[in-house]
Amino acid sequence: MNSNYDAIKAHYAASDRKDVVGMMAPITSETRWTEMAGFPYAGTYVGAGAIVEGVFKRIGEEWIDYTFSLERLVDGGTTIVGIRTYSGRYRKTGKTMTARVVHVWDMNDGRVVRFEQFADTSLVARATI
Repeated sequence: MNSNYDAIKAHYAASDRKDVVGMMAPITSETRWTEMAGFPYAGTYVGAGAIVEGVFKRIGEEWIDYTFSLERLVDGGTTIVGIRTYSGRYRKTGKTMTARVVHVWDMNDGRVVRFEQFADTSLVARATI
């Protein structure tokens, strides 16, 4: 059994429950979390506090019914890949979006070293304007 795979599977299960503490369980103070350029929360955040403030808190404030639907989780040993779909309605515009996304997790003993998001950012951005 791969503790890296299990940690990310648990992260996504916590996300489904909207359990931020559970989502941050595999994150360390040195985890580098990168949201893709063009995404509303683009940039690199370091550590759980910065990730929650810069990404998840903003999503909660700015979107209605924002979801991450996991379709596939690929166990690559120290690299775990999540293939997903984002959807939601942007609060300020009332516009909806659905966009494919890939999450790449670089892991060490069940802890996230680095996370990188790849998404169709134009589909998300269109909802915000």
